[in-house]
Amino acid sequence: MSKIQILDDTLASQVAAGEVVERPASVVKELVENSIDAGAQHVTVEMQRGGTALVKVTDDACGMSREDALLSLERHATSKLKKSEDLASILTLGFRGEAVPSIASVSRFRLSTREHDSVAGTEIVVDGGSLRDVRDAGMSAGTCVEVKQIFYNVPARRKFLRAESTESAHVEHQVRLHALATPGVRFTLIKDGRQVFDLAATSDWRVRISGLAGQQTASHLIQVPAASGNGMKVQGYLLPAEYARKGKRQQFVFLNGRPVEDSAVSRALKDGYRGAISEGSHPAAWLWIDMDPSLVDVNVHPAKKEVRFHRPHEVRALVATAVEQALRLKTDPPAGHISSDTDDFSPVQHTDDFVGEPNTEAAKQNEGGDIESSEEDNHVARSDEQRRSSFPYRVEQQQDLVDGSGGKLCERPNFNIIGPLHDRYIVLEGDEGAILLDPVAARERIVYEQLLMAVSADGGAMSSQGLLVPELLELESLDAELVIRYADHFADAGIQVEAFGGSTVKVNSVPSFLKVSDVRGFLLELVDELHETVGTRKGKAMAYETFAQGVAKRVGRHEPCSIDHADVLLAAMFACDLPYCTPDGRPTLIHISLTELDRKFGK
Repeated sequence: MSKIQILDDTLASQVAAGEVVERPASVVKELVENSIDAGAQHVTVEMQRGGTALVKVTDDACGMSREDALLSLERHATSKLKKSEDLASILTLGFRGEAVPSIASVSRFRLSTREHDSVAGTEIVVDGGSLRDVRDAGMSAGTCVEVKQIFYNVPARRKFLRAESTESAHVEHQVRLHALATPGVRFTLIKDGRQVFDLAATSDWRVRISGLAGQQTASHLIQVPAASGNGMKVQGYLLPAEYARKGKRQQFVFLNGRPVEDSAVSRALKDGYRGAISEGSHPAAWLWIDMDPSLVDVNVHPAKKEVRFHRPHEVRALVATAVEQALRLKTDPPAGHISSDTDDFSPVQHTDDFVGEPNTEAAKQNEGGDIESSEEDNHVARSDEQRRSSFPYRVEQQQDLVDGSGGKLCERPNFNIIGPLHDRYIVLEGDEGAILLDPVAARERIVYEQLLMAVSADGGAMSSQGLLVPELLELESLDAELVIRYADHFADAGIQVEAFGGSTVKVNSVPSFLKVSDVRGFLLELVDELHETVGTRKGKAMAYETFAQGVAKRVGRHEPCSIDHADVLLAAMFACDLPYCTPDGRPTLIHISLTELDRKFGK
């Protein structure tokens, strides 16, 4: 008997589902794409228990005849390709003909559809890839697909699904992507019987961005006027440099109506900001790129999220130039744009985040609205290599400075404060030479130990100050889910957060040692820290120390380099258990001995 056999259709579809269907959000993606390709003007997505119990996508598109509905369940059956040459000019979102049979093979599947000129529709029931029933159905014109109990017959795949809240956030994120890609289509999302949003069709991208990202974000959008060349056109919106995030979750790129991820476009976005964004951060942007389909290959990724440009350097140059010009001109929004008169959200001024003297230059930069980075931003962006110079005591030696009872064996050294150095460091005179103090690093150490002490002292949370008017933050669904999941950690750090419906989070209090003018920025920077650890070994045992380190780093970034504030800062730093380094091991002080100086001067 031959060892090699042809797989039966059901098993072949389940194998294909391994690439097409990763989670409930993958099902939503494929079904919504089919609805848009079919000409839908209104798409409704319903989910229960994060999509694990039910995903239902209903549209008012052209519908299908019974014959076509049955053919749609066959592998590699599609209306979007006729011949191999068509692969070079794909303008539809779907084209492979694998999605529907793959989904049906790993779920309890029901397809109902009716053409506009037909009296009766067709209903098809499939269980785990096996056809159960085909019958007439009374329904409105269009198509409705119900997917229940995803992976019920593939338990090995089901156990890899995340918590319902996480899966729900991924589904919502996917619907938001398609809503941004096609603003001319009305989108409704219903979660566990409750409507999350209902976005009316619009021809104004700014309206759609506002409906999803919130009025606060929309009031700060910078328009990227249409720029074209070599068969390509790009246009969209940006946010100022201070809204940059660690990850690329705030970058939404759409190619011929398809949500995509591409490194060339991401690099071009950063190139356009010309150094205004620190290393490791990425700007927020919504870009729509129209391109001759012969210049791009969309068939290079199982989920079609990535594409391959035939001339990536031209794409990068066009995007970078358009972004740079938009930031330089700061184009005013077109007539009829969304009014922000009722929005009291003022431009971000990070320098007010910490109680102390503001960074005057940075404050001027914020007030002027200049997109170029301030001296403080440059200070933050400098590399660790520049900061890891030698200092009086190595990290491992500092444990020797603390006795067994927790009391210090060393007192604060006698330093004479000389003055600031380039608004970055403070120069001190010591008994054996010169010392450079990094105020940012010092504040990180102080805040970190304050946080740990507040929690360990009596098991209580750090003291916080209630906001007279709670802040309502409209976040991305994945960000909001993460904030609520780690609400206890935020509470320990003095930040009281709670869900406020949909992806809106209410902030009731902030740490008492802060006056936060930019609550959103403060919160999102902590969210970025969490995003980097969730799913990793470190994230699975998310210790409060890790969270505290993120808070400390966020606060430290805005510590002013002030000679008047230096003495208070030094006193607080030397009250810490480990005053000579930050929580992640960077030095707070660098010592340059007289011997070293004499040697450099040839004495």
